[in-house]
Amino acid sequence: MKGISREKKSLEFEFDKEATPKLRVALDEPFVVKTEDAFCGYITRETAANELAKLPTLHANPPLGNPVTGPIFIEGVEKGDLLEITIEKIIVADEGVTLISPCPPFVERPLSDSIKWAELAKPHIQIIKHLPGPSGTTQDGIGVLKQGMEWILQPMIGTIAVAPEREVVTSLLGRGPWGGNLDCSDIKAGTKVFLNSYNDGGLLYIGDVHASQGSTEFSTTADETSAEVTLRCGVTKKKQVPFLRIETADSLIALYSAKPLERAVERSIVLLMEWLVDDYDMDRREIYMLISVIPDFRINVYQFSTVGAEFPKKYLPEKIC
Repeated sequence: MKGISREKKSLEFEFDKEATPKLRVALDEPFVVKTEDAFCGYITRETAANELAKLPTLHANPPLGNPVTGPIFIEGVEKGDLLEITIEKIIVADEGVTLISPCPPFVERPLSDSIKWAELAKPHIQIIKHLPGPSGTTQDGIGVLKQGMEWILQPMIGTIAVAPEREVVTSLLGRGPWGGNLDCSDIKAGTKVFLNSYNDGGLLYIGDVHASQGSTEFSTTADETSAEVTLRCGVTKKKQVPFLRIETADSLIALYSAKPLERAVERSIVLLMEWLVDDYDMDRREIYMLISVIPDFRINVYQFSTVGAEFPKKYLPEKIC
């Protein structure tokens, strides 16, 4: 199976259409991307908290954090097409890291300047152990923060994007219709991600895998880890969408990123409604009312600027009584 390693030379920090593709794959051909963690693999011990300010990745503005692997050129994909990215498997490393660090000026971390929570202003590193699950791998493994504090891992891709049509955007701060650092916990194994292609070949980038993440990623750092991601790409010719879309086994999810959060919530709902009207021929007034009455319609807050409006497939027209 074709793939890309996580060697330093394979890592990028921008989504750039001028970058030379590191891999070429055919439509529906499985391939493997080995990703590095958000800190470029430099943090390996908890005793290094006081050294965080000296990380090589911080010696640039914006910092060289949140590396991605790519671009990946998908044969048969052209500018103006819609990529369909199927995530088949995510196997994370045997450990991850979460931390509290001094915030750069452009990153807002809740409670970082609180007097009541003064201990949260001090640098801190926590290594998280990843134990194999029923499959014998960490794709369904166990996360261990300390004895007695364990949970089932839910690996996800934090950053997924294509090169924009005319801009160079950083993998740390950039997000938009081309994707970016979305930290969406629903971009996981078994899902399909629909993403516009703005250049021939799509020019896909993958990185920033989290072994697990809580809603909002409140401290701004999840279970950051390296990983091996298996995926494949399909295409719908001559179609574009307003923002990323996700299809799971049971739901349709329309994403949107914006601040304030209320703007992202409203826009994600409107984009979901447009999706249901355009692709499933649902009645505009009916869907407007339906999302306010069905108890399993959800707004998923992935981070403080990215949300997803989730609609269960069981309510699609062919299943509505």
